[in-house]
Amino acid sequence: MFIPLHDANSLKYIKLQYVTFGLIGLNVLVFLITGLGSEEFTGAAVYGLGYIPSVAFDTVELSPELVIVPEDMTYITYAFLHGDFFHLAGNMLFLWVFGDNVEDALGHFRFLVFYLLCAIGGAAVHGWIAPDSQIPLIGASGAIAGIVAAYLILHPRVKIWVLAFGRIPLRIPAYLTLGLWIAFQFTMLALGGEDQISWACHAGGIITGAVLVMILRRRDVPLLDKEVVTPRAVKVEQPSAVHPVEAQPAPRWGRQ
Repeated sequence: MFIPLHDANSLKYIKLQYVTFGLIGLNVLVFLITGLGSEEFTGAAVYGLGYIPSVAFDTVELSPELVIVPEDMTYITYAFLHGDFFHLAGNMLFLWVFGDNVEDALGHFRFLVFYLLCAIGGAAVHGWIAPDSQIPLIGASGAIAGIVAAYLILHPRVKIWVLAFGRIPLRIPAYLTLGLWIAFQFTMLALGGEDQISWACHAGGIITGAVLVMILRRRDVPLLDKEVVTPRAVKVEQPSAVHPVEAQPAPRWGRQ
């Protein structure tokens, strides 16, 4: 639909978004470990760490050799797995552009909690919609959808540089860009969408993020913030005439 590039939205409370950087680094590291190994190793990681609704609801039992973490942990671990480079790159780009300002509004620790809870919310809605599914759910998109929802609630008027349809550079307000993105997710969920994308996971992340940002944000952080104004050069008016200063006689120093 669109590719986010830059939002020019400066940080107000933190100096460095190190949780955002850490999450990006962890996702990349997990991808390098699980995605570049043998096909057998990658498949085992997907089934052992991915979220499988039928396994989570105890209607299907996973083979013991595939069990890596307890079933409940897969509500989180699935969000750090990605199918290919483009899957990873797309999610990390959204996290890079929008994550820092959400981290700024929540604080480092609460942002980490927010991210993980959005991932859990995405998996929970996916499982609720398709409880009998035996296909592993992987990807950070549930958590990313929560970040998009939070950003929209915090900074709806900030203008974002995007590549519309992957080609056309445009600077569009967040309420239009992200609002359409969110509407698209729910529309695709209602219509059935593509089988390879869990629109339910996206919807769960959006709902979770929208609720949590109002609870976890700093007390002095407003909702529906105003547009960020980029400073411009100011023209200084020069006086019409410059009057020379009259010379004053030099003081005379002497004894009295």
